[in-house]
Amino acid sequence: MAGNESPDARVRSIEEENLRLKRAVEELTILNDLARGIGASLNSQDIMDTIIRRSLRAVHAEQGVITLVDREAKQPMRTLIRSMVSSSEHQPFHLDQSLLGWMHLNKKPLVISDPQNDDRFRGVKWEEPIRSLVCVPLIVKSELIGVLTLFNKRGGGGFTEEDQRLLAIIAAQSAQVVENARLYEEEQALLLMQEELRFALDIQLDLLPKEAPEIPGYEIAGISIPAQVVGGDYFDFIPMEDNGLAVCLGDISGKGLPAALLMANLQATIRGQSFVGPSPRECIKRSNKLLFRSTDPGKFATLFYGVLDFEKNEFFYCNAGHDRPFLFAGGKDPARLDVGGIVLSCMEEFSYEEAVVPFRPGDSLVVFSDGITEARNEVGEEYGEERLAALLRSSLGESAKAMIDRVIDAVRQHAGDCPQTDDMTVVVIKRHRAQH
Repeated sequence: MAGNESPDARVRSIEEENLRLKRAVEELTILNDLARGIGASLNSQDIMDTIIRRSLRAVHAEQGVITLVDREAKQPMRTLIRSMVSSSEHQPFHLDQSLLGWMHLNKKPLVISDPQNDDRFRGVKWEEPIRSLVCVPLIVKSELIGVLTLFNKRGGGGFTEEDQRLLAIIAAQSAQVVENARLYEEEQALLLMQEELRFALDIQLDLLPKEAPEIPGYEIAGISIPAQVVGGDYFDFIPMEDNGLAVCLGDISGKGLPAALLMANLQATIRGQSFVGPSPRECIKRSNKLLFRSTDPGKFATLFYGVLDFEKNEFFYCNAGHDRPFLFAGGKDPARLDVGGIVLSCMEEFSYEEAVVPFRPGDSLVVFSDGITEARNEVGEEYGEERLAALLRSSLGESAKAMIDRVIDAVRQHAGDCPQTDDMTVVVIKRHRAQH
């Protein structure tokens, strides 16, 4: 009974109650200061540094670290971001993977007062200066996003249950703030990448011909539609001396920005070599050697390159591993232009071949990338070369641009709602029919 307590017992009870109240006020002050310190920032590194510094002061520890979970990693848990703050002269301590694995499995606070002899972590080689540590999980929606760990109680001794409880409250209060900051930074990085991709698209579009060349007696058109923001296909029209026009269409291995960068390299190489000599064979041979020396292994490009002599009405070409273009001539089945050799950048030296075909009145040449013929519908069926040949044959009486529009519309109708997985590029060269 309280009434039967001795005066000394009542004094001790009051002192203990005052101590608990004082400790509660101190904890509320710590948590309030922490909330103000991290609530106004969206920088995850600043937030984590603030959490660690406040935690060090709260439990009088020498060193602290926050380890975040990399959700993309195959391991249960590994360091994605490591924020460390130290109030001692010791080098930064490193958490053992066993400790991180334990936290991943248990998701609850952990105090280790004698690391070298703790039965839960037998076989773990702790760093010599580590005398004690306390770990608390950072949890958001029941998912572990990281761990807050403090090392070595200043003044000796180990961490107490009160220390563990306070740090657990700090972790619970801070976890969502850390996660929000990280998500914000990921969103900003994504927005920046999207903006850079838009700039890359603008640059890539600037590399493509702004308009088709006008050649008396001929009609020329081309288009390239990337599957992603930027693509690895390209086409080009390069005016040559002596009544010639170089026409090329290339397809780079891979997709996205890496393919677009290699495409720009290929275009610059082809343009440079096209002025050295008019021979498609020599242009391709020299370009292949340059690309082999400047391109990583495993990267390659297919390329169809031809030179139209519109005085002699002949077309010289070299096909470096590209889809065989269709040449519709004289109402017959289309010829396939396949003379050339292997893809570019596969071997440093290769003896490419070239061929020449006449370009008679009414003839049409259609060059395309595999994004046209390999476009798939919802059941995985490709558009295919037979469909393409039939469509082109039925549209030979139309303009070059109209033929391209029909091809693109037909491929998109075939694919339906299936997303485009490869760039689509088409070039058409038509010679007008003779006027009677």
